Amino acid sequence: MSVTIPAPPFESATPVTARAAPSKPDLRGGALDFLRLLASLLIVLYHFGAEGPLRIERFHQVFARGFLATDFFLILSGYVLGRAYGASTLSGRISPARFWLRRAARVWPGHLMVLAAMALLVLALNTLGTDAHKPSRFAWDQLPVQALLIHAWGFASDGWNLPSWSLSALIVCYALFPFLWRAANRVRHPALLPLIGAVVVIGFEILSRQVFDQALADLRLQFGVVRAFPLFILGLCLARAVEMDWPSEKAARILLFGGAGLLVVWQALDRYALPNVLIFDLPSLIAIGAIILGAGRLPVKRPRAWIEQGAKLSFALFITHIFVGVIYWSAVHKLIDTVPIGIGWQWLMWLASFPIAYGAAWLFHTYVDQPVQDRLAPWLRGR
Repeated sequence: MSVTIPAPPFESATPVTARAAPSKPDLRGGALDFLRLLASLLIVLYHFGAEGPLRIERFHQVFARGFLATDFFLILSGYVLGRAYGASTLSGRISPARFWLRRAARVWPGHLMVLAAMALLVLALNTLGTDAHKPSRFAWDQLPVQALLIHAWGFASDGWNLPSWSLSALIVCYALFPFLWRAANRVRHPALLPLIGAVVVIGFEILSRQVFDQALADLRLQFGVVRAFPLFILGLCLARAVEMDWPSEKAARILLFGGAGLLVVWQALDRYALPNVLIFDLPSLIAIGAIILGAGRLPVKRPRAWIEQGAKLSFALFITHIFVGVIYWSAVHKLIDTVPIGIGWQWLMWLASFPIAYGAAWLFHTYVDQPVQDRLAPWLRGR
């Protein structure tokens, strides 16, 4: 999933010395929106995978690789921000402080509302003398750092709304984005930008192994900033390359379909059977980067309304599905423990969790999050 960025017209970046000229906006409803929707659905699949009659990774090891969907989301975050706000930061139309305020206002209210609802639910269940599903995840002393969105800055907090660690990490990336984009703007050869992003990712991979003795993708969530920052930079570098009209559309198609093929074929390998996890992780990241670069460079010729709407709901799905899961799985497992239910019906109840989660995301987006954003918008624009 990814965080859904508001969709201002994409602007063509210009050198620092020139003011950005408006260009024809890219249309929504294309490949990038579809990939954003797909990533959010895969994250839900990964988090709900353990709730079925059997853990779904028993069917194939790819179901244990939710980190790939998260990596995609983090790279895409850097890419979309670069395309949407890069020109504005270079021209000075938006200051670094106001940019960070806008981005924080996009994620913080929704996060706080869902976290508050989750806390009230757990409190109500405890008052009634029962526990939420997997009660060990709801430690009250971890709630403040989650509310402040600082739990990926080295603070131990692996419970409550689990995916919100990435929002905590991205808050730091948002603060640094204007300065990172200016640095990327100084690179005059677009082909160098993906290489620079890859070098940054490899550098942080080495750092992670030296300092934490873990692969970057395996870092504990409390060190999420270390994981998210290089991937965000990679996405930003890809965005700057596309702003410079690189690669060609023909090459972009090769990157898109070649990257997708590599990613699919590579998942047949056993990550831990390889002599070094980096041998598995790096080609996967290269494939994801190629997909984003190729999809972002190609124009949207046939936009699809359902793809655009699905992408708009991806943020709501991302932050609400754990809350929905607490309610749904607490009820389902209580029912299974009380009434004999056949394995087939258990699988049907597992499958039903996905449309339920998506429906709840639509309700949250339509009647909660979007109205709040509409109220905040004039103030954030300085009106």
